[in-house]
Amino acid sequence: MSSAGRAETDGLLCQIPVATNGTMTPNGTTPIIAHAIQLAVAPVFLLTGIAALLGVMANRLARVIDRARALEQAWGQLDEPARAAARAEFRSLERRRHLASLSINFCTCAALIVCVVIVTLFVEEFFQTNLKWLAGGLFVCAMIALICGLSSFLREVYLAARTVRIDVARFGG
Repeated sequence: MSSAGRAETDGLLCQIPVATNGTMTPNGTTPIIAHAIQLAVAPVFLLTGIAALLGVMANRLARVIDRARALEQAWGQLDEPARAAARAEFRSLERRRHLASLSINFCTCAALIVCVVIVTLFVEEFFQTNLKWLAGGLFVCAMIALICGLSSFLREVYLAARTVRIDVARFGG
C-alpha cells in the first residue's frame, strides 16, 4: 500500500480512505453504525466477564447470608460455649458480607462505567467528535473499580478460607 492510500489487488487499484493520522476511516460502503459496533466489541466482552464475576460474587454473598440465618434459627438451642462460637462466627460472617457487598458494588460500578464507555464510542462515531480522552479516562476508571472489586472479593475468599478449619484427625485422616 502506498502512502496515498491505494492498495493493489490482482493488478487492480482500490482507493482506501486514510485519515490524516494514518488510520482507516469508514467509507460509503461501511456504515458508521458498523464501525461503531466494531469499536464497542471489546468493551462488550469485558461486560460479559464482569457479569460472570458478579454472578459468583452474588452467590458467595447469598451463602454468607444463608449461614447467618441458619445460626440465627439455631440460636435458641445452643448452649453457652456454642453461643460463644456462634458470636465469633457472626463477626466473621458480617465481615465477609461487607466484603462481598463491596466487591459487588465495585464490579457493578465498573460495568456501568464500561456501558458509558460504549455510549461514548458510539457518540464519537456518530457525531464525528474527538472523545478518545473521555473514553480512555472512563476505561481507566472502570479498570480501577474492577481492581477494587476483585481485591475485595479476594479478601472475602481469604477470610472464608481462614475462618474454616477442617479437623482432619476428627474424621480419621
